[in-house]
Amino acid sequence: MGKFKRELSSRLRKAARQFSAVILTGPRRAGKTHLLRHCFPRASYHLLESPDVLARVKEDPRGWLESLALPAIVDEVQNAPELFPWIRSFIDAQPRATGRWLLTGSHDYSLMANATESMASRAAVFQLLPLSFRELGRWNLLRGSYPEVWLRPSAAATWFESYLQTYVERDVRQVHAVKDLLTFRRFVSLVASRHGQVLNRSDLAAPLGISVPTVSQWLSTLEVTGLIALIPPYFENFGKRLTKSPKLYWLDSGLVCHLLGISTPGQLERSPFLGPVFEGFVAAELIKNQINLGRRRELYYFRDERGLEVDFVEPAPGGKLRLLEVKWAKTVMPVDAKSMKELQRVMGGERAQGIVVHRSPKTGPGTEVVTAGVSAQGLETFLRASGLRA
Repeated sequence: MGKFKRELSSRLRKAARQFSAVILTGPRRAGKTHLLRHCFPRASYHLLESPDVLARVKEDPRGWLESLALPAIVDEVQNAPELFPWIRSFIDAQPRATGRWLLTGSHDYSLMANATESMASRAAVFQLLPLSFRELGRWNLLRGSYPEVWLRPSAAATWFESYLQTYVERDVRQVHAVKDLLTFRRFVSLVASRHGQVLNRSDLAAPLGISVPTVSQWLSTLEVTGLIALIPPYFENFGKRLTKSPKLYWLDSGLVCHLLGISTPGQLERSPFLGPVFEGFVAAELIKNQINLGRRRELYYFRDERGLEVDFVEPAPGGKLRLLEVKWAKTVMPVDAKSMKELQRVMGGERAQGIVVHRSPKTGPGTEVVTAGVSAQGLETFLRASGLRA
């Protein structure tokens, strides 16, 4: 995975010069371990997954930590939360020593609960999602963005299936102690079929014979382990009733295509999920960009009772907004800007910039004017420009 230059690299190195500890979270197989080992090649490495190592840690956490050569990378630290108080005590004993503890965790839930309590003001916390377009330099909806899929694309189907099996058996048990793993796996497939839709928890509960609270808990599991994002509606006092439920997106297009049984470009082109998959890919890229730049994660959609809908609303500097419509087509027509123009009119002034993001044509300009206040940008032009926004 060394061929991929991760955008978080410089921020991680800077943080290690300023803080005693650095914590890197994110979904399993996003590349956390490789990134830390690449950024800190002289650090010793310790994986908290084998039963032998975990037994030693639980029997004598202080003794195990004292045996490490510092700086140390402690991988999958959520498996041994008892380490946090001891790491804190070591930091407090030498508060001026920086970059000694480099910790990773595959999900935020138990890890951050302990980190917040034990490591407040002592650690810089980062999240790493799978590869962004700017890190890859290319995109493919069927491959998605996990590094190993790009390194071995011929084995993608096997990799996705193994990933799901590992995810269900490990992360799901850790986060909410889900006991009925067979029903949970069916739930995952059902959630894939709701990709890009406004969330309806009752609609997910009924086919599986589970309760709405269970659906909420299981969705939370998918969210905190970095597989889905729930995009909330954008609220502002427009004098009209607005949709209140979030929209559901999978954060990896390759994984959701696998769950939907889509494995070839032809199947994807014919699939009713083509639009949502492309739309979800853009949503994931926007979220990755915000995280990699160290910005607060802020992405919304807009829909009112009259059916006025804009795919994404993203806050921009100076209190302004970007209104985004995502289209698979290579050609953009003025009608594609209709919803954004109406929302711009309601908002008043020049507060909101409208952009139609569409599939990049092979030739022609990267940006075109669709109508006053709305431009059209090919996907690659849009993502390159988005990555430069601070």
